[in-house]
Amino acid sequence: MSTPKFAVSVIAMAVLQAFPGAAVAETSAAEQALPEVVITGAKTQASRASVAGFSNAPLLETPASVSVLSSQQMLDLQIRSTTDAAKYDASLSDAYNAVGYSEQFSIRGFKLDNSSSYRKDGMAIPGETQIPLENKERLEVLKGLSGLQAGVSAPGGIVNYVTKRPTDTPVRTVVLEERERGTLYGAVDLGGRFEDNRFGYRFNAAAERLRSYIKGADGNRKFVSAAFDWKISPQALLQVDADYQKKSQVTAPGFQLLNNLTLPNIPADTMLNNQPWSRPVETTSSNIGARFEYKFTSDWSATVSANQHNFKRDDYTAFPYGCGAQGLYPGFCGNGDYDVYDYVSLGEKKSPLTVQALVQGKFTTGSIAHAFTGGASLFKNSEKWGDYLYVQANPDHTAFSNIYHPIMVLPAGGTSGPVSERRRDNERALFAQDILSLNEQLKLHAGARYVQVKRDEIVDVTLPFAHTDIGFWLPNVALVYSLRPNVSVYTSYAQGLEHGGVAGIGTKNAGLALAPGKSKQVEVGVKADIHPDLSASVALFEIRKGLEYTDAQKYFVRNGQAQNRGLEMALNGRASRDLTVGVSATALNTRQRDTGQADLDGKRVTNVAAFKSTVYADYAVPQVAGLSVNANWVYSGKKAFDKENQVFVPAYHVMNLGGAYATRIAGMQTTLRASVDNAFDKFYWRDVTPDLGGYLMPGATRTFRVSAQMDF
Repeated sequence: MSTPKFAVSVIAMAVLQAFPGAAVAETSAAEQALPEVVITGAKTQASRASVAGFSNAPLLETPASVSVLSSQQMLDLQIRSTTDAAKYDASLSDAYNAVGYSEQFSIRGFKLDNSSSYRKDGMAIPGETQIPLENKERLEVLKGLSGLQAGVSAPGGIVNYVTKRPTDTPVRTVVLEERERGTLYGAVDLGGRFEDNRFGYRFNAAAERLRSYIKGADGNRKFVSAAFDWKISPQALLQVDADYQKKSQVTAPGFQLLNNLTLPNIPADTMLNNQPWSRPVETTSSNIGARFEYKFTSDWSATVSANQHNFKRDDYTAFPYGCGAQGLYPGFCGNGDYDVYDYVSLGEKKSPLTVQALVQGKFTTGSIAHAFTGGASLFKNSEKWGDYLYVQANPDHTAFSNIYHPIMVLPAGGTSGPVSERRRDNERALFAQDILSLNEQLKLHAGARYVQVKRDEIVDVTLPFAHTDIGFWLPNVALVYSLRPNVSVYTSYAQGLEHGGVAGIGTKNAGLALAPGKSKQVEVGVKADIHPDLSASVALFEIRKGLEYTDAQKYFVRNGQAQNRGLEMALNGRASRDLTVGVSATALNTRQRDTGQADLDGKRVTNVAAFKSTVYADYAVPQVAGLSVNANWVYSGKKAFDKENQVFVPAYHVMNLGGAYATRIAGMQTTLRASVDNAFDKFYWRDVTPDLGGYLMPGATRTFRVSAQMDF
């Protein structure tokens, strides 16, 4: 029995042994005192989020486009990763999201920054591996600039993962799942209060045996977390949490164009990293977080939060790139041949620390009511790595393989160099925001953040030491007008800041990061709570930032502008007693401009569809208590493969179907779920990344899965 399968079994057996007595003892009374509970898809509709500000605020009153998935929705929709969650938000797309590597995304057409755009409880964590969802209460997505809220982050937005906290009522949940091709998953969620009710706990654990739709991209994952609350007094609350994850999986590289002109015609399960010496990418990550809140009065409070993240990766890949026989770099040969490179990078490490202090309160000046937030934050990060090995495999003999007929080659041999600190970040910020209620209907949101950005980096001993030390003001202003108690209109202006992109392999300045760059956004929107369980929103926006690309001289540069204009629409919640819906659509007009190069100016940004939509519906069948059926349809328009827009990948439709049945088994509330992803087994290119010379990644083939959720 493999380790992950054994771990899943142990999780299930431990919980079944720990709680059956209590479950059976309570069954007879519970069956009489409580009505039968029927769980249906997306039953709990989140109406608040913290990602767009400094407190948990109603979405209706937030002058920004925000989407939220609750933990209950993640259970109902069988969401096990952010990649799964992206199927329900049209603004969230893949951006070099390689199977077995890190999950990477774009929002509103801009790729997120792995170092700053992913947040745990508002604190920056690296997006360098699959971020676990087992201990997350909500997944919040802020679309657009987040300079005021987060400081340094990509202009597309941020993804915030809100940690599960102890509950006042006991939580005892086990989830077991099996997917086609042999993926096994098991998870436990335990929460409640100790005998002394001032102390609460929440434990989560998961194990997963991974069997990808791509042949050979297999691995395993283990996760454990704990969170505790201490109600020190009615005014004081201390929260601490910790988690640890270890993941090992063979990564699946993408495909390049044949002759650097034509899309390859291959099965979606084709594996290019399939040499006998291919090894899994090994990652470990952990967090230790703490938060202390003190309420001076009912209107004023102070909060201090901190999170220390640690990340380590050993990276091995038989990497496909170029066609030496035809002198193509990038591009595969016309007959499907490609050069094989031996890539090794061992001991990569990141250790970001975030600390934030807030003071929040309410007061009035004359007839104007104020909701004030002021604070300071510190972000420190150390990145360590060694000079990676990236050489052509077996250069004296056969050094190529073929996408149709794999050829075994010998590794180059060797390993990466000694690990040392190569990049150090130190960001200090002061920020303030005041929400002024000018009258009963009109609110002015005015705020700014000042960020002092310091960065030191040594990429190679042959390159000069780089030092950055510069300050930035990031203003944010918005007006929110309540047309009716359940309808609001807003307009906003914001500035953002992001670290410059890092030059990739194959560029002459490989490994060097560009200087920080600012971005600007204007947005107008309408939000409505149609009724308490159904909400709708529309947002119109424009974002401008410096355009980054590899120029004709093979240097990674920032020159000209990337301009994205778009329209977002969303409808989420319960349309009727039996029908729950989720609709998300994004129309984007992306343009490269002001580069002075005719082959770039006016062209579309790569890997961004002009239109993308996703529709979800869950129907509780009234004739059969506990039964529900659901469907999810995803559409994406065509995408540009290259910055010159010479090659486009076609549009695609994907249909996902599922059903659930809630009942009681042996006295336990049990929900059985079954689904089929990509029900019609369509081939499509889900990711068209420009990274590393440009790669195409196919979407998953038809996949069946079944799961059981047991609540004790």
